[in-house]
Order: sequence, then C-alpha cells, then structure tokens
Amino acid sequence: MFKSRFSLRLALLISFGGLVSAAAQEAPDYQRALWDPIHFQPQIQHATNEQCLACHREVLDNKPLAQSPAGVKAEDSLAWYQTLTTYQGGQESFHRRHLVTPLAQTLMDMKCNTCHQGHDPREEAPVPPDSANDAFTLRKQVNPNTCLMCHGKFAYEVMGLPSDWHSSGSMFGNNCLVCHAAIRTTRHQVNFLKADAIEEAGSKNGDVCFGCHGGRAWYRIAFPYPRHSWPGMTEQTPEWAQQRPTESAARFRNR
Repeated sequence: MFKSRFSLRLALLISFGGLVSAAAQEAPDYQRALWDPIHFQPQIQHATNEQCLACHREVLDNKPLAQSPAGVKAEDSLAWYQTLTTYQGGQESFHRRHLVTPLAQTLMDMKCNTCHQGHDPREEAPVPPDSANDAFTLRKQVNPNTCLMCHGKFAYEVMGLPSDWHSSGSMFGNNCLVCHAAIRTTRHQVNFLKADAIEEAGSKNGDVCFGCHGGRAWYRIAFPYPRHSWPGMTEQTPEWAQQRPTESAARFRNR
C-alpha cells in the first residue's frame, strides 16, 4: 500500500510540474488531467473555450429532462429564467444559457474563464487560512462576486425610485433609457458583454436591462458597479458611491 501511495503522489507531482512524458501528454489519465497547469493561474487566464470544451464538452451537450421524475413536463412549466420576455425557446442548462442560447450569443461574449479562474482541487481552501486573499473563494469553483454582477438585487434605492422595478417601472414606460440616455452613459464596457447590442436591444425592451439588473436576482444584495465617468458627470460623488471603484476589474476591461 505504501508503494502504491508513493507512486500516486510521485505521478501527481511530476504531472503538476509539467514533466510528463510525451506519451502521457497525448493520452493523460484523470489524475494528470486534474493537475494540468491550464487549471491554475496564470495559464487559466489565457485558456480558450476550445481548450476547456475539449474535456468539458458535457456542459453544452447535457440538457434538462423533458419530463421530471414526478411527471411534470418542461414544456408545461416556466423556469425562473424564462419569466422575462427576452428569453426564447425551452428550458436550457446553466452553461448553455450563458454560452449558446440566442440571448447569450446576441448580448454576451462570455468565455469559460470569465467565471472559472482556477481552484485547488486538493483543499479548495487556502492553507494556511488567508482571509485577505479574495482571489481564493472558499469551497467554490467560481467567485460569487462574478455571478453577482448580473444576478444581484435591483438597487432602486440609490436611483431614488420609490420601489422595485416591478412596481415603479410602469412610471417610466418600462424603459430604463428614459433616464439612462443621459445618466451613466459609459456602461457595459467589459470584455464579456456586447455593449452596442445591449444598448440597441435595451432601447426596444426594458427587460433587456432589467434582466441583469434585478430580473434574474440570485442574491438579496446588489453588485457595487464601478462608477465610470461619463460626459456631463457632476464632480460631486454621492454618499452611496463614495467607496465605489472608478474602473472595472482589470481582467474584465476591454483591451
């Protein structure tokens, strides 16, 4: 048993160090693939979708059941993400909704490493504990702050609205651009969104805007979006925005 454990650890260490043989690189086993450097920083920052999907193709091939074990047909029910008018088609899987559905292809340009920035499969926790390192998310393969950008609560309070968009949206004809045509006009300038397509679609349907600003909220808090400067912006920063950054995170900026 000792010998077999030693051999396994040696194989892991050799693989992690990138010193695998040519034969092993051509047909890696699970352990070598698990510790491939592409799953870790800094290589994962430059991984392409094609590289990721070469092994993880099932995230696009797998689809929801046509009928639940209890007998409920998917076509006879609405999933929460289908409740907005922007969604087209039947129920889809999580990854397909972010990569290949019509809405994703029209408005988004998401990559696998937009969300997945690597993790340690051995512990999934920093050793020793390091609460100051926000790049390491405890027991999660994706930093929840990444999800929060598009799945946070609608922050109507900071906009001076009386209530949530469900209640107050009709006051503005369910059109966000009634106000935002002139306010915070520098927006969506990140490498995982198609800014021009969002502006065009949002001018025709308020659900395009609301979808990512409260319409598909997973969390009870709102994301503190960076307050990019825009033409005509006042010099005085409101109290609620005092701690807001003025630039998006470096890895999301358009280059």
